[in-house]
Formats: sequence, C-alpha cells, structure tokens
Amino acid sequence: MWGATDWNADGVAYYGNMQKTACRILPLLCIALIAFSLPATAKPRAIPVKVVVVAMFELGEDTGDKPGELQYWVERDKLDRVFALPAGYHAVRMNGDGEMAVLTGQGTAHAAATIMALGLDPRFDLSHAYWIVAGIAGGNPERVSLGSAAWAHWVVDGDLGYEIDAREIPAEWSTGYLPLRKTKPFEQPAAPLDGQVYALNAGLADWAFHLTEAVPLADSDHLKEIRSHFDGAAANRAPFVTEGDQLASSTYWHGKLFDAWAAEWVSYFTGGKGEFATTAMEDTGTLQSLTYLSKAGRVDAERVMVLRTVSNYDRQPRGMSAAESLAGQRIGSYSAFLPSLESAYTVGHTVVKELLTHWPKYAAAVPGAAAAKP
Repeated sequence: MWGATDWNADGVAYYGNMQKTACRILPLLCIALIAFSLPATAKPRAIPVKVVVVAMFELGEDTGDKPGELQYWVERDKLDRVFALPAGYHAVRMNGDGEMAVLTGQGTAHAAATIMALGLDPRFDLSHAYWIVAGIAGGNPERVSLGSAAWAHWVVDGDLGYEIDAREIPAEWSTGYLPLRKTKPFEQPAAPLDGQVYALNAGLADWAFHLTEAVPLADSDHLKEIRSHFDGAAANRAPFVTEGDQLASSTYWHGKLFDAWAAEWVSYFTGGKGEFATTAMEDTGTLQSLTYLSKAGRVDAERVMVLRTVSNYDRQPRGMSAAESLAGQRIGSYSAFLPSLESAYTVGHTVVKELLTHWPKYAAAVPGAAAAKP
C-alpha cells in the first residue's frame, strides 16, 4: 500500500520514491481516461449541393473578360466560393444557395475525368443534386436556328466506329463511317456499346422544356442576315427553345454530308426515336462518369439534363464549300457565339432558379418522374 512505509533490502524506506512516481503517473492516467471517453473527432460535414451547372470551356479568366460558357454563371449567380479541384480540369465554384458550376475542359476525356473527380470528392454531397449541361453547339438547320436552345432526350456518341478514307468509300455507301463490328454503314440490327447511347430522363427533359419554352431569346438584324444564307426547315426562324437530340464527338466535323450522316447515326442508335438537333464534343464523357457515379450512389442519374444552344450551323451556307465554311469556325468567332452563350444562361438559369426556389419539393422528388423514359 502506498500509505504505508516500505523498506528495501538495505533497510532504507522507499515510500517517498513511490509517492513521487505516483504523482507522475496519475495525471497521465487521467489524461488517457479523458481522451478515451471523448468521441472521435467528427469529419467535416459534406457540403450539400443542389444544382451543378456543367460548362465546357472558358476563353480566359472566370470573370471580367470575353466570356466562355462559365463566365455568365459566375458573374450573375455570384459563384464566389472557389474550391480547388486538383484531380480535375478547373476549380469548382459555388454560392451560398447550393448552386455549383464546374468547368470540364474540351473533349470527352477532359469531361469524363473532371466529372469523376468532382463526383468522388468527399467535400461535396451530390446525392440529391440536379445536373445541367449548359453549353454551345453546332446546330442542324432542319431542327434549330442560330441562338436557339435544345433540351435533349438522347445523347449519342459519334466517335466509336470504323472509318475508311473518303477516297476509298464504295460507290453504294452513303458514308465511310461504320458502326463497330459492322461491315457496312447502318447495318442492322444496331448494337450500341456501353457508353455509346444515353437515354436521359424524358420526364425531366419535358419538364425543363415546358418550363422554358416561352422564355424570350434575343434576335438581331445580324442573326437574320446570317440565317438568310442557309437552307433548312428551321434555318430562318428567330431563336427558340425546343427539344432535340445530340451527337457528341471529339472530332469537330462540318458540312452538309456529315450533317446527313449525323442525323442517320442518331436515328440508327436510338431505334428511330432520336432526332438530331445539335452536335457537341463532351457530353458522352460527362454522362459516362455520371452513370458510373450513380451506380456508386454518389449522384442520381435521373437528375441529369443536357441543354445545348446553337452558336453556328453544322454545315456550309448556300454557295460555299464545306472547307471554306470550316475555315471560319473558331471559338469566339462563331456567327451566334455571344447570343448562344446568352441563351444557355437565360434558359438554363430559369430551371436553376425554379429548383432552388422550391428546393424541398425538388429534393424529395424529380419533376416529371411519372413520364416514361424514351
């Protein structure tokens, strides 16, 4: 007992030494007991995200210079909270309302990598987030006009395939581009590979369209003059909101013959249900990552929308060759570049505002969910 005097072999009391030792040990024991009784340090709570706007390119800075697809969202929605995304193309931005914007970079590879990096980032809770791809596109003048906005039901990949040089195409073929594992163009039955065709939530797309179909889109004498040189059922219409499907390809193609190929390619892979309206570069990469992230429980693939607005026609004007027309197709100098950026924000923001304003309703249930998938 520490309260009694003990003696060592030489008859010397060592009670004092034990008391000193106890004085040193007891505080350490108390600290250990207190630490053991405290709960483990809690991880920071993931930031709940309500809407993710997906933009693909920016011309310079995020604010204050000539805009790309991101800038209007940053400036007008005050996306002032910046989060570095080292595993992705660009930092993401948020505001205090739960709205986020991500910049993927151009092409399917950039898009797939960046969306996957964001989706796996533990800082963000994306489980109830709606995703809106809001970018510019080439447009089929049979379906859309310059400055118009199209909500997609279908996104079809235009890169996966066989191709032979145009100078060696058999006379009876309409194109030298073939579906993989086929021996001639558009050979039946169509057999899309994983990641080649995406059927978006049709009910959600219809809801977004009906919410925005009356949104006025600016027209101008400049656009009217450009439109007058093109043929097509919709070529000379003022800008409007519609539903139309997309062919996504990292190869920037151009010309009336490729336009005809794209229309048939989309119809072929969707069993005649898809109607080609716009062409873009990134969206199959974005949708591939979102599909996998949905399977992992990180996002909800039923909350994804694709909106593309027409910055230029995908074919040459009357009296010009495809090569001559392609020479003028450069980002920032498209015939309806700024109007298409304005349309992407104006139409897309209408949906974002509705979702944020009535968030408890839309967090619980996806609008238009009762509609059948395409």
